[in-house]
Amino acid sequence: MAGSVYDVSGKVALVTGGASGIGAETARLLAAHGAKVAVADINEGVAKENAAAIEAAGGQAMPIALDVIQEASWEAAVNDTLQKFGGVHILVNAAGIEMTAKIEDTSLSDFKKIIAVNLEGVFLGMKYAMPAMRAAGGGSIINISSIAGIKGFVRQSAYVASKGGVRLITKAAAAEAAHYGYNVRVNSVHPGAIDTPMVRDMIAHHDEARQQVVLDKMRDMHPIGRMGQAIDIANAILFLASEASSFMTGSEVVVDGGFTAID
Repeated sequence: MAGSVYDVSGKVALVTGGASGIGAETARLLAAHGAKVAVADINEGVAKENAAAIEAAGGQAMPIALDVIQEASWEAAVNDTLQKFGGVHILVNAAGIEMTAKIEDTSLSDFKKIIAVNLEGVFLGMKYAMPAMRAAGGGSIINISSIAGIKGFVRQSAYVASKGGVRLITKAAAAEAAHYGYNVRVNSVHPGAIDTPMVRDMIAHHDEARQQVVLDKMRDMHPIGRMGQAIDIANAILFLASEASSFMTGSEVVVDGGFTAID
């Protein structure tokens, strides 16, 4: 949307987790506001479908196969984006996984997997995208944390640890980029319960009636009276990606329907 305060025309965005949920919605929204978008996901088939849908709607997109826990995969993803679109100005670290289990029932391998995808993936994304942003004259990095990066939750120790790490590595990266004059802003977004495929998958082992009970509880956690939708988070990401947020870095943007306001 050229001329909009949220116009990102001429910018190149690399969005992880672009096959579904928040990542897919963000890729579509950034493209609708003028960005060229690299839709990156470990599920290359769906990434291709999403990129094709963006192009069919008049945007510019390319799919990228990206395993966020593999350093070589990140290096290749950034290089492919540079070769296709000529730069990287926006990085959205939206790829993530979740599990629920008591600490005593969480294996070390499962704990490490959550940390690898949710935290190490963010680190690697910043490591490889930040030099490309500097070369392009600057940029904006948006890391998806969670309200679980702000407070603790029962049966989510691994997830909370990973998302708390995202919150603080964001602040460290923002301070570092400003200190060295990189012209790169780094902010985090903290969603409440969002109705995404990841959430649906978490409760899929229940029967239909129990699934509805869980969804109703998630809804009731939010004073605003509903669960969030992926577009609610994508809108916040678009704001942080655009010049409308040019005085923001190291900030945490909470989009949780009032959940943390009353607890």
